[in-house]
Amino acid sequence: MSQFIILDFGSQSTHLIQRRLQDLGYTAEILPSHTTYQEISDKKPKAIIFSGSPSSVYEKDAPNYDTKILNLPLPKLGICYGFQCTAYNLGGTVAASPVREYGECPVTLIHEDPLFQDIDKEFIAWMSHGDSITELPHMFKLLAKSFDHPSAAYCEEFNFWGLQFHPELAHSQNGNTILNNFAQHICKLTPANNTIEQTFQSITKAVKEQVKDNTVLLLVSGGVDSSVAAAVLLKILDPDKLHLMYIDTGLMRKNETGDISAILHQLNAKHVHIIDAKDRFFDALKDVSDPESKRHIIGDMFVTVTMDEVKSLNLPEDFYLAQGTLYTDLIESGKGVGSKAKTIKSHHNVNSPLIVEKRESGKLVEPLKDLYKDNARSLGLYLGLPELLIFRHPFPGPGLGVRVLGAVDPEKCRILQEADAIYIEELHKRDLYSKIWQAFAVFVPIKSVGVAGDVRKYGYTIALRAVCSIDGVSADIYEFEMKDLREISSRITNEVPEVARVVYDISSKPPATIEWE
Repeated sequence: MSQFIILDFGSQSTHLIQRRLQDLGYTAEILPSHTTYQEISDKKPKAIIFSGSPSSVYEKDAPNYDTKILNLPLPKLGICYGFQCTAYNLGGTVAASPVREYGECPVTLIHEDPLFQDIDKEFIAWMSHGDSITELPHMFKLLAKSFDHPSAAYCEEFNFWGLQFHPELAHSQNGNTILNNFAQHICKLTPANNTIEQTFQSITKAVKEQVKDNTVLLLVSGGVDSSVAAAVLLKILDPDKLHLMYIDTGLMRKNETGDISAILHQLNAKHVHIIDAKDRFFDALKDVSDPESKRHIIGDMFVTVTMDEVKSLNLPEDFYLAQGTLYTDLIESGKGVGSKAKTIKSHHNVNSPLIVEKRESGKLVEPLKDLYKDNARSLGLYLGLPELLIFRHPFPGPGLGVRVLGAVDPEKCRILQEADAIYIEELHKRDLYSKIWQAFAVFVPIKSVGVAGDVRKYGYTIALRAVCSIDGVSADIYEFEMKDLREISSRITNEVPEVARVVYDISSKPPATIEWE
């Protein structure tokens, strides 16, 4: 029996609410927003949380909930859309705001409340909404404001608290404190201890039940996620029945194939297969510019190449396909608990038609699918993987296919590989790499005027990206010293002759995503 029920209205961070509560020592279950009053009542939760949503409450067919739930005699917390929806249901007014709030936003407390115990009167919260409550229902008491918008309110009649911001996002100051205050001081719950060992035991049980004694083929990229998945499966399964396959797409970082080959052999795997498929990927991507199309093509080609290679490996027909999918991959691809989540970007290992087919047949093994990046890293350390690998910056499954904007070809990838390698090398030299959650270069297919040796030339633009985050659900920019940016830019333009200009991306997530495509 879970202490919390979280009603999912399609937010990209619904699962993160559950994860934060679990980290704090509480149990939580996510249910679709249309779950009935009786179904919730039968589960006997201690509290209910209403999640955010990409929808607007005043739209036709906007997600709602069984309003009888408000009569349950237990605490309730509405977050963003969950707050707006409840206020709207109780007679308040919600409208599109002329000034949207995305990212950091100052919040000022108006009245004391147990929800904000041990929190300063002013703090920074993380917002993600284009609508605002313009008029609270008469029975609500305003607790906090951001600019002229209600940021928190309390309704004693229904034992309901509402927050316009997202305490579950890592960049909300006091987010964990607010959730813990709700659990301890309002719901009167006592936290328990959760460990990474329990996480591994849960994964072990699920994988063994799914795979049984069948052969498994794990697709690896050499990044954190697939490497942790490899370590997990090598601990759980018979190594004789686990094959690791790395496909060189031509879309990898500089010198990636050699580095990955060494990593896979260090994991003591018995079956490691390195496949050179660069020409096939570049041919399939020729003249394709649309980001979603590129992701689908890369995903399909991954599986096509895999299936072609499987024939030469003499694997059983009923083999299982495994990959290092994280929960953020699923939720950004619109695979939330309910049916209201929007697709932010299709991950090649989630929405590719062939991957979907494997998933629907029950032969897709994703041991990390309930984890976030930091969870996966903790699990990797627990299993003995080296810190140098575990704390390597994330790299997208489609690789440079989504870091070369527009059409992809070998020459553009080579230019980007060189620029990116210089950037990452400089971060290590300046002792900045470990202070940044993810850093990378982006190839912008726009030429601008440059000057080299008093000669006018046209060269491409390279955009640099560096963000700070915990789980990738929200992210803020890393604030470089200008000296560092100037010197890194100088190295790139001096050593990569095709590049004439370097820019730095200063957009947070939200409203931007971390990757450009």
